Amino acid sequence: MRRRTNRLLSGLVLLVLAGAGVLWWLTKPRPWDEAHWQGLGQPDLANGEQVFWAGGCTGCHAAPGAKDDQRLVLVGGRPLKSPFGTFHAPNISPDETAGIGGWTLAEFGSAMTRGVGKDGEHLYPSFPYGSYARMTAKDINDLWGFLQTLPKSAKLAAPHDLPFPYNIRLALGGWKLLYLTDEPRVALDTADPKLARGQYLVEGPGHCGECHTPRNALGGFEAERWLAGAPNPEGEGRIPNITPGSKSIGGWSMSDIASYLETGFTPDFDTVGGSMVEVQKNMAKLPSADREAIAAYLKALPPL
Repeated sequence: MRRRTNRLLSGLVLLVLAGAGVLWWLTKPRPWDEAHWQGLGQPDLANGEQVFWAGGCTGCHAAPGAKDDQRLVLVGGRPLKSPFGTFHAPNISPDETAGIGGWTLAEFGSAMTRGVGKDGEHLYPSFPYGSYARMTAKDINDLWGFLQTLPKSAKLAAPHDLPFPYNIRLALGGWKLLYLTDEPRVALDTADPKLARGQYLVEGPGHCGECHTPRNALGGFEAERWLAGAPNPEGEGRIPNITPGSKSIGGWSMSDIASYLETGFTPDFDTVGGSMVEVQKNMAKLPSADREAIAAYLKALPPL
């Protein structure tokens, strides 16, 4: 009897160990192989700058309150409040110690599209790699090249302030298994190049869903409510619904939306406010064709 019990216990231990091994394999960090980033050639810095503005890098990584050229000093430090704790945007200037100047393109690309840091660690999705996962290798390469032209800063950003268990990065592998994908957020007829471009900008570098889509208790998007509005992560009011069914912009035309992104004025001559001020400043730097593409995509969404 004792021998049978020992065999049973040994089998259970082996089963638990095997399950733990499978779970680790499924949730371990998965950076890109370096070969994925080879053959891209010299970065197109002009395109890299457009990707930079589309991605809103200054919104989190410039110092709070920075203006004009100081917005290009990506010193980090902005606190990002959430139900899981407070994240602090890191320094992503080309400084070799405090920033990402010592990184390779492959390391940068893995951070941007797979949420894996330079040392192979999971990154928190407060950095919107869940959206950036849709970016092309060319755009990543061009953005990387442009970032290297910006001023360096040796200032270290504050570490994240997260309570247990959210400070355990190992759990992020499970979150990625559930929510990290490069598939389109909505099914649209992207045979129209303008609509395809708009979907790429909104769902990818523009990462509009990060604020405009509600999340569940684990911080994953409620997929059926894409861009339907969400609580303000900073705790004040709501981020509006921007689908055609919204009371905010549902009655706007495509030209109204494109004009708003360029000028900051609504069709009723009200002005942009809140966190959208920074977004609109960035969108104003894009080519008019990109703003029109974003507008076309928003008007093509299912109304919610």
